[in-house]
Amino acid sequence: MKKIINVVLVIIASVIVLIYITGYNYLFRGIQLTYLRGKNGPTIDDGKDFPSKTISRGNPKPWPIDISYNKQPLSPALERHLMDTKSVSFLAIQHGKLLQEHYWDGYNKNTLSNSFSMANAITVLLMGKAIDDGRIERINQPFSDFYKEFSNDKFGKNLTLENLASMQAGLDWENDYKNPFSKNAATYYGFSISDIVFKSKFKHNPGEKFEYQSAAPQLLGFAVGRAVQMPLSMYASAKLWKPLGMEHNAEWSVDGLGIEKSFCCVHSTARDFAKIGSLLLNKGKFEDIPWINENFVDKMTTPAENSNGVYGMGIWINNDSQIHHYYMHGILGQYVIMIPEYDMIIVRLGNEQAPEKDSKNRPKEVEFYVNEALKFATKN
Repeated sequence: MKKIINVVLVIIASVIVLIYITGYNYLFRGIQLTYLRGKNGPTIDDGKDFPSKTISRGNPKPWPIDISYNKQPLSPALERHLMDTKSVSFLAIQHGKLLQEHYWDGYNKNTLSNSFSMANAITVLLMGKAIDDGRIERINQPFSDFYKEFSNDKFGKNLTLENLASMQAGLDWENDYKNPFSKNAATYYGFSISDIVFKSKFKHNPGEKFEYQSAAPQLLGFAVGRAVQMPLSMYASAKLWKPLGMEHNAEWSVDGLGIEKSFCCVHSTARDFAKIGSLLLNKGKFEDIPWINENFVDKMTTPAENSNGVYGMGIWINNDSQIHHYYMHGILGQYVIMIPEYDMIIVRLGNEQAPEKDSKNRPKEVEFYVNEALKFATKN
């Protein structure tokens, strides 16, 4: 019996050593934070399980409350959908005032939640500010200006910041959220993001094809950070959180080396996420003061050439709908939705996303949220 136990222990030790040798040691953290907790992937509350850097607020400017605030009940269809998808918050803001605000499952206006890929838009906005500040020359500046080694690659030398922002990077990267051995899992749970994304190869020339890849905004974050010579969280504090009057500090998850995960993981409140939406809705203005170049924001919310009309720079777009809208989107149905025609912002945060997609593979529930929120709205 003792011999059998010793053999088993040797096998277990060998497997552990093999995992470390092959670079899959992040699996230990991944298993601890998911399967051992009865989860099958990242959650909106797992920010506390990762190191992070604070995005500091300045003087808070709370959203004004509309005279009709929460006076009209949510429709049974909307309430049922929000419950079915385990939502934790739903906000509707029009003309700069809160119309609807609802929280569930212990959440409230002060609760931080994971942005997931909504962070892409924040990273792109920081690129826009870096251009305004003269730290980055232009939107299509070569990535190799920041990381010289890319100039030696036949495809990498053609990679631009715009390619990264618009998901046209041409990387050999499969965006698989379910496979624990995927590069996505390694960047989320691993120790060093740079070891993963900088080792990724190219499969075709940048700018030729739209393909959503988490490595693209991560590389963009590296470039912006090098350009501004400070952590992205510090730059986000100076250029977004403080001037926009965010009500709370946010936390941006980092890897073991202190590098922000610019493809995800800004932990903030529903109200403060809505402030990012306000900046986009108002073409880079906040309280009628230009803060980010209007042409840059227009570029963010205009479909990229090869995206089939669904994506700009960090922003998903639906101009096929009767009511045009664009939105920030995270994997579990995190949304900040902007509806220009109605001067309206919708925020939905939660634990699940409805599986139905439209003909262009966009989540159908976004248009549902738009139509439901317009029941509370007044036409411009």
